[in-house]
Amino acid sequence: MISHELREFVDRVMDRHAIDDEDVKMLQREILLDSVMSRDVIDVLIALDRAVPDSATSFADYLVALTVDFTVWESRPTGVIDREKAHWLVATLSSGDGPTATAQRIAFEIVREAERCDELLLAFAMRKGALSAQRLSSERMLLAS
Repeated sequence: MISHELREFVDRVMDRHAIDDEDVKMLQREILLDSVMSRDVIDVLIALDRAVPDSATSFADYLVALTVDFTVWESRPTGVIDREKAHWLVATLSSGDGPTATAQRIAFEIVREAERCDELLLAFAMRKGALSAQRLSSERMLLAS
């Protein structure tokens, strides 16, 4: 369940179609400061990342750190991404038109940080990372020609 304050935050950003640095500070210092993190909150923030393409870099950085901390260190079993957690993460990160750049970073950082990780998330992170590397390589080849 998400708080009333987070709901208002989401409504405000959706109306403006933008998330700036001040919004991120408000999210960190007022809205989520004393909140108990949950999958619902993570789901809402990842959906917000997808829905608001005009977002400050600080939002992506905060979302990556928050999601990694919650999934790897706060959720039980600690340090482990089991099958159930991996399924939730892959579904959340890939919904819509596919993962955003931030969602790809989240998957990669979780795999990097976790002591053990289910192969479902590992495959997702590697597949998306490989696709990004392939795109980057193709773009570089086009620029070189």
